[in-house]
Amino acid sequence: MIYLDNSATSFPKPKEVVEAVVSFLTEIGANPGRSGHRLSVDAARVVYEAREKVSGLFNCPDPLSVVFGANATYGLNLAIKGLLKPGDHVITTSMEHNSVLRPLRALEKNNISLSVIAGDSVGKIDPGDIERAITNKTRLVVMNAASNVTGTILPIKETGEIASKAGVLFLVDAAQAGGILPIDMEKDCIDLLAFTGHKALYGPTGTGGLIFGERVDIKSISSLMQGGTGSRSQEELQPSFLPDKFESGTLNAAGLAGLSAGISWVTERGLEKILAEERLLASRLREGIRQLPGARVFGPEKTEDGLGIVSFTLSDLSVSEIGEKLDAEYGIMTRVGLHCAPAAHKTLGTFPTGTVRISLGAFNTKEEVDLLISALEEISKQVRK
Repeated sequence: MIYLDNSATSFPKPKEVVEAVVSFLTEIGANPGRSGHRLSVDAARVVYEAREKVSGLFNCPDPLSVVFGANATYGLNLAIKGLLKPGDHVITTSMEHNSVLRPLRALEKNNISLSVIAGDSVGKIDPGDIERAITNKTRLVVMNAASNVTGTILPIKETGEIASKAGVLFLVDAAQAGGILPIDMEKDCIDLLAFTGHKALYGPTGTGGLIFGERVDIKSISSLMQGGTGSRSQEELQPSFLPDKFESGTLNAAGLAGLSAGISWVTERGLEKILAEERLLASRLREGIRQLPGARVFGPEKTEDGLGIVSFTLSDLSVSEIGEKLDAEYGIMTRVGLHCAPAAHKTLGTFPTGTVRISLGAFNTKEEVDLLISALEEISKQVRK
């Protein structure tokens, strides 16, 4: 089996991640912060260590500003729905995942106005277009750090500087880029950062959340839910401080133990090294696919403009047929279709059928890429016959 669907979730996980999850479940297992006994205290330490790892990775000044949830989608919804009020204006791009666009479209019904900045043919965004779209009602700019369809890197630093200068909050969706690209909340002027643990951070599913920067007034943000926090239990109102205001119910402590181990594994290996290796494989893959009759490869031409993601089509086969053949006949796992990002595919001209997406991870090899190219060559020949 060859797994090439790491943008959906990374696989396999480092052994350290598996060991951390098993260790928590077999040696601690208690509810973090809900009791005073030693196992509950140990569980709380595990959760706080995960906060420290996340805040260190993204250069957030305070670990308590890291709010955990199930995924980046939770973080994005918390920021978007908690922050925006009727009359506000928000700016986003045409390269966003539905985790950004769907909550924004839902809020349009509540008198929230939306500007969608169009990307070019490879998904690049001009920061100047964002600057020109800002009005005196603009409350938020939201953008992903890299496209989940093409791997195109978006200009978050330039956009953050523009938003900061205009007094507008800047929300970054780091689902694809966190753990691969160096993202610094202070240097990049990021006010809110949504992250997930199960992709390039190599943690378990069910981990992620939202990080709050210093410019954000949390009093102005509504929580999506209320409930038990383990703090201020004598009060029937939700606590107003971080992270408790936005963390109701028992956290996925076993998953966070794994996330902490995943971040350690990524940082010890080095983000630059991981990115460089994935880009080399992606470049090799692009060149191989371009040799196939009727092949189209989408995304940036320059390797340094993208991540280890390659999206393509073959003119003689539907993307679903390609994906099915790769899986059934060659044991190669990919993802086909719209990848929960229809606006991005409209930008690229691949809507409504989408593309075949190959998303590389830290465990993929040159030999696996070559086997994929050979499989595609055989499939292409079969079709032509």
